[in-house]
Amino acid sequence: MQSASEQSEQPEHAYPDHWEADVVLRDGGTARIRPITADDAERLVSFYEQVSDESKYYRFFAPYPRLSAKDVHRFTHHDFVDRVGLAATVGGDFIATVRYDRINPLGRPASAPADEAEVAFLVQDAHQGRGVASALLEHIAAVARERGIRRFVAEVLPANTKMIKVFTDAGYTQKRSFEDGSVRLHLDLEPTDRSLAVQRAREQRAEARSVQRLLTPGSVAVIGVGRTPGGVGRAVLRNLLDAGYTGRVHAVNSALGDGPHELEGVPAFRGVADIGEDVDLAVVAVPAERVPEVVAACGEHGVRGLVVLSAGYAESGPEGRERQRALVRQARSYGMRIIGPNAFGIINTAESVRLNASLAPQMPAAGRVGLFTQSGAIGIALLAGLHRRGAGLSSFISAGNRADVSGNDLLQHWYDDPATDVVLLYLESIGNPRKFTRLARRTAAVKPVVVVKGARHSGSAPPGHRVPVTRIPHATVSALLRQAGVIRVDTVTELVDAGLLLADQPLPAGPRVAILGNSESLGLLTYDACLTEGLRPLRPLDLTTGATPADFRTALAAALADDACDAVVVTAIPWVGENGATESGDGEVLAAALRSAVEDARGTAKPVVVVHVEMGTLADALAAATRTRPAAGERTGGAGRTGEAGRSTPSRLAPAPAPSVPAPATAPAPAPASAPAAGHPSASDPETPPPGVPVVRPIPAYPAAERAVRALAEAVRYAQWRRQAAAEPGRVPEFDGIDESGAAGLIARALATDGGDPRGVTLDAEGTRELLGRYGIQVPPTFAAPTPDEAVRAAARLGFPVALKTTAPHLRHRPDLGGVRLDLATEEQLRTAYAELTEALGKPEELQPVVQAMAPRGVDTVVRAAIDPAVGAVLSFGLAGAASELLGDMSHRLVPATDRDAAELVRSIRTAPLLFGWRGAAPVDTPALEELLLRVSRLVDDHPEVVALSLEPVVVAPRGLSVLGATVRLAPPPPRTDLGPRHLPSYQ
Repeated sequence: MQSASEQSEQPEHAYPDHWEADVVLRDGGTARIRPITADDAERLVSFYEQVSDESKYYRFFAPYPRLSAKDVHRFTHHDFVDRVGLAATVGGDFIATVRYDRINPLGRPASAPADEAEVAFLVQDAHQGRGVASALLEHIAAVARERGIRRFVAEVLPANTKMIKVFTDAGYTQKRSFEDGSVRLHLDLEPTDRSLAVQRAREQRAEARSVQRLLTPGSVAVIGVGRTPGGVGRAVLRNLLDAGYTGRVHAVNSALGDGPHELEGVPAFRGVADIGEDVDLAVVAVPAERVPEVVAACGEHGVRGLVVLSAGYAESGPEGRERQRALVRQARSYGMRIIGPNAFGIINTAESVRLNASLAPQMPAAGRVGLFTQSGAIGIALLAGLHRRGAGLSSFISAGNRADVSGNDLLQHWYDDPATDVVLLYLESIGNPRKFTRLARRTAAVKPVVVVKGARHSGSAPPGHRVPVTRIPHATVSALLRQAGVIRVDTVTELVDAGLLLADQPLPAGPRVAILGNSESLGLLTYDACLTEGLRPLRPLDLTTGATPADFRTALAAALADDACDAVVVTAIPWVGENGATESGDGEVLAAALRSAVEDARGTAKPVVVVHVEMGTLADALAAATRTRPAAGERTGGAGRTGEAGRSTPSRLAPAPAPSVPAPATAPAPAPASAPAAGHPSASDPETPPPGVPVVRPIPAYPAAERAVRALAEAVRYAQWRRQAAAEPGRVPEFDGIDESGAAGLIARALATDGGDPRGVTLDAEGTRELLGRYGIQVPPTFAAPTPDEAVRAAARLGFPVALKTTAPHLRHRPDLGGVRLDLATEEQLRTAYAELTEALGKPEELQPVVQAMAPRGVDTVVRAAIDPAVGAVLSFGLAGAASELLGDMSHRLVPATDRDAAELVRSIRTAPLLFGWRGAAPVDTPALEELLLRVSRLVDDHPEVVALSLEPVVVAPRGLSVLGATVRLAPPPPRTDLGPRHLPSYQ
């Protein structure tokens, strides 16, 4: 080890505050990781005194009861390059430390370029088993890579099995040897697929656990309960009690006097510190200026989480934003997570909890839907709408400003929550879009995720939400969410409509829809709505207005048994009696008939929806049938899956095994993958009805055909995604002819000449051609033609026939303005075209004409890639000209794109038939086009400095393609929030 004198000779470096991070630990608590500094001497000594003798022995390989002054100096003085120490802290106190010292091949202290370091950990015994060392290893490894260290060396006593497991489970490439009575481990710090998978699995477990702790508290304290009825605190306390919360409840009011008190029949105290037992969750309903003292009291008392209902934070302006930052800093310093501030509250309907820590006066019915909203007002509306239509919830969170707990955390929780089959999200902003997309895709592979996003067109984040603002259009964001399997809807009504169908009905096996009912007109409206949504409706079956409930039952049973359909829409209008009055009692009778037909055909796994006109009793009767689990063998919107280590997670939702939706003949889709295996309810689940007990599921009812069909269409598209993209997401292929290092050198040289301009530099034609060429993308040369004679000389170099084009910005890619002349086969034709261009459009210096060799005829397309600060690198494709520019007919995928993504990019634009032989034309070479898309994706993924790239036009011929125009803009890459060690979002 280095001596203190050796250390003092090396220069100190600036404190690296970007190494500070908050992390969620295995048990759901939080800790702060930060560099150790010279000011930490007393904290280090106090920390060491609380470590057991055994742990000290494992760290130093000998009895080491206390640290000497020299030890304290050595462990607190670092240069942040060759010697680095990190500490995990809770409440400002150390709970664990890690340090590395750079060494040479002989194991002696060294400086760069030595790329190996010795690493050692020490964790307080009270915090062992919480995943602290694993989190510290991720962060110290990231620091080491930043400082040019590529390998860690660690010596561990064989008896220290916990520490050995930390290293071996990390997923890094490693070697192990046994020397001089200790285990010597060598870890290659380059991230691997396994290390990344381990990191994300730990992140999921920790963040899910942190949400679970909030939703399943053993005791709740409501802080800010008034002594008289009224007020937010009193309302929450009343709602907790009315819901039948199974844990212990305490009320806190700082104005209470000495002695025992009660409010609403529960013990009341002046402060949290006066509560003589542990408190798991505190609901804070005091003015914002009093919240800091409440948070401090909760932290000192060991409260695990906070629901802050108080307003007056970031939604109120700059001063409130700073108050919100301070709130998060303070809560995290004690290891607490926050829902809010400005929150509406949380609900957990599980019978073992029955938690209503919210302002909702009525506890929702128990069900299989998880609901997250950022708006309290929207939360109220959604709760009311779901209740009115008979839908039950598993849990509900309205996070307000979501300064800490966000939709990403809830996705982590609901991903393997056996009580939740469908996830509904109302989002006004997405703080970490890359992470959200990753989590949404993983969750959507096992259960539906339905999202409605507010503030789509405002161009800024809502008050209280500090997030990166996307520059890409709303339609592009929607396309990227759909790529991740998210069911994207536009309104909260559609959110409820889709959620009801997905929660209660099986996924359709395809787009074929049977329509039956007692109104020919309503059947035709439903038929038209199906065609509008891209479904394939069968001819409507008109039962006539005289149809009885028994007729409906017979027709529905026949449709469910018919292999020619995948879903059924039942349409119903009121019966009219002989005297012209509607008959009121038939709604309940018809509902019973429809339920009976569905139950008799239980094994068919087809969704059934009802469209009714002015039949409220029918809708109420259909909604009244509730249940928590499907019958054996049934499948609905989600799927059972096998989790890590083979653990089976029960879920009642799974797609029906059937062919995928066929694509039009003009745009063949990739071959569908087989459907995932169906899930079955767990026999040990206490909510599963016992055998032989009939179970009735609700049939969703809609007051308009368009609403029912839109929800059904979303289910069809989601089921197709589950069968194809989720089951077989594709791969990122490897190509020959890619020179990654050569491209990196070219980019570095170009950026070195831009004078540090953060906007970057646009490559010239030669630089663009060279960069693209290093990725196997050939751009034919163009020659400037400032005069007719220069145009002729250029044509002679290229060989006739040639094209003459203007490149002025106002004429580029505008052939409709006459700035392009093609198939010029002779010098005379070239000179004539040159004269016509300059006479019609302007002088040569204005037009900037160029000469280019003719390319084979084909379809003009455009390929673009750009890096958006919110969503990352996006690959886009469309037809060149009006289709993409005027109509916005572009498809989009996130980078890196897979071979499946490339195939879908080509086929998902509305004008795709032009590529596949429309009206007898020859189909173009789509495999060559897909390869081009993948090469562009690879270039942008390998080099994030390529912030914008456009290939236009790309002429795709029946054989091959030609890239006739290209522009590339380089700039320093924007920071990535989804890479590196796991951490909570920064509150700075």
